[in-house]
Amino acid sequence: MFSERVQSRAAQREATRLKVLSSAERLFREQGFGSSTIRQIATDAGVSTGTVMSVGDKDALLVAIFDTWIAAVHHGREAEHERGGVAPLSPAVAAGAVLDLVEPFISYFALDLELSREYASVIVRGAHESEVFQALASALLTELESLLARTPLTATGAGAGARTLYFAYLGILMTVGNGALDQRGAINQFQEVIHFVVDREGTRQ
Repeated sequence: MFSERVQSRAAQREATRLKVLSSAERLFREQGFGSSTIRQIATDAGVSTGTVMSVGDKDALLVAIFDTWIAAVHHGREAEHERGGVAPLSPAVAAGAVLDLVEPFISYFALDLELSREYASVIVRGAHESEVFQALASALLTELESLLARTPLTATGAGAGARTLYFAYLGILMTVGNGALDQRGAINQFQEVIHFVVDREGTRQ
């Protein structure tokens, strides 16, 4: 009974958190990050300002919005990975598969460049930690390394290649967020990095 009550309260807190994030994201995108206030978010979500602040200030809400979306993509792909095969991949096929892994994130950042710039600014200031650099980083690195392990790359090469792609991905996301690259340019640049990694004969041992 006690355990059920604890689980119920936890579920209610998570539902409230998601409701606050949904309202924050809608207002941020409709009227701009700078113009949106905690009070407006509270009114839109139907909660108190204190409840909103328990989720986070505006910067924390923005980081959580991006993190929650990215985490949902990774979570959705876990089932696909379990159903997927382990058959070897040619470099060309692997390059396409790697792009498929990362393209949704590039597109998401390009969806609203103003909001992405705000996100990048929050991250650079370092006041709020993002799961993009923690648990979500581990998830993407695992996905990338699993893919590269199915190419002619050695195990060492697959690990190093995954890290190379991950850091290139972060740099490209931040560049898109700063408005220096559009979606097409970002995808083209990431494709160059992909081919640099998967086409390298010198990684074989």
